[in-house]
Amino acid sequence: MERQEFDEIILKNAESFFDYFRLACIAVRNEKVAETSAFLEKTFEKLGAKKVEHYREEGANPVVFAEFSGKSKETILFYNHYDVQPPEPVEEWNSDPFEPTIEDERLIVRGACDDKGELVMRLALLKYFNEHGGLPVNVKFFVEGEEEVGSPNVEKYIQAHLDELKCDACIWEGGQKDANERFEIVGGLKGIVAFEAEVKTSNGDLHSSKSCYAPNAAVRLTKGLASLFDDSGKILVEGLNLTEDSLDRTERALVKKMRCNQKELKENDGIIEDLITDDVSSALVCEPSLSINGLSAGYEADGIKTIIPGFAKAKLDCRLAPCQDPEESFEKIQAQLEKNGYPDIRLTYLTGQPGYRSDVHSPFVKMVLKQAEEIFGADGTSYVLNSPIAGPAYAFGRNLKVPIAGFGIGYPGQKMHAPNENIRLRDFCDAAWYLKCLLEKYR
Repeated sequence: MERQEFDEIILKNAESFFDYFRLACIAVRNEKVAETSAFLEKTFEKLGAKKVEHYREEGANPVVFAEFSGKSKETILFYNHYDVQPPEPVEEWNSDPFEPTIEDERLIVRGACDDKGELVMRLALLKYFNEHGGLPVNVKFFVEGEEEVGSPNVEKYIQAHLDELKCDACIWEGGQKDANERFEIVGGLKGIVAFEAEVKTSNGDLHSSKSCYAPNAAVRLTKGLASLFDDSGKILVEGLNLTEDSLDRTERALVKKMRCNQKELKENDGIIEDLITDDVSSALVCEPSLSINGLSAGYEADGIKTIIPGFAKAKLDCRLAPCQDPEESFEKIQAQLEKNGYPDIRLTYLTGQPGYRSDVHSPFVKMVLKQAEEIFGADGTSYVLNSPIAGPAYAFGRNLKVPIAGFGIGYPGQKMHAPNENIRLRDFCDAAWYLKCLLEKYR
């Protein structure tokens, strides 16, 4: 089949699943969970799945499992999630966040890239295979509903259904083209630990006239958190700030080949200050990051209220190299604050996930990369050892003991988690064509 005809079919097929975007499933608010999981069950059944199941653990959002038969004995497991981020601030969207809108050859909707659009691409390809000779391999789907709140129950689900989830390899939820327009193959994810920091300096807010002698909780907290960084933004936490992970020669060469386009990165992200590193590739793959997500203290409404805050709080997260443990990293940050003279700033652990990295020497990973190079060219392909984002890849890798690779429909300007989240239609088609060729080669 000619590529142009394939693209037309895939885009038409995708439109038949656009109701999926209209279901505003937001796990953090427990909204539309039952409706969205039920929609997926019916969709898989209509596509001819030989088995569709609704995994449910008490207190957890359901997982939708589906299994399709192919022409060979090989089995691929797809991981996706059906929950999305809240749309706020809604006023910054140029269209309804949950109404698929095509504009300038882009699909704009919450979940376009993370992660509903990725599943829609896979569903559109399933429909294509149904109408063009059948699936070349067996495929399974594991679609969860708690990824945006840390996937707290994924490992329980996997361990409870190990036999059903048996496979030869796992294809992760998605991916993107990089700032150099190269198709990325991703072999894993960073870990994460999220936590809160708080400090109390008085039993209540004080009149600001007393600032000549009374401590200020906002000042105390910001000074303590600032002590964890140098002036350029580098982390100053003993035992946490790795400069490199344990990479072999092949892995180091792959990192070097990434060649991040710093100018494009700044433009796509809207960064107006200098970057805090000269080696973006190594930082993204190997180094941890520490982010202050938000700060709260004192009077924050409109107008004036002259006080000294007696309490201050911050939310933070730390992205971790695959070799780092979330709980140990959390403890190192608490210890560093105490060492720096801020024992009164107390941290509360919220959630954490280890990272994961596939073996680049595995036959499946080599085949995935080779197939990408055949389609996009060696210079048009980039292998990323692990993405800087987090996710439960570790749970699949260590329980199913299979290689994991990710790729998908995104690009640097996709505005993931932000208003006007979007994908380019040509990237959607490129990823679908690549996946079609990969499955046909794998049989």
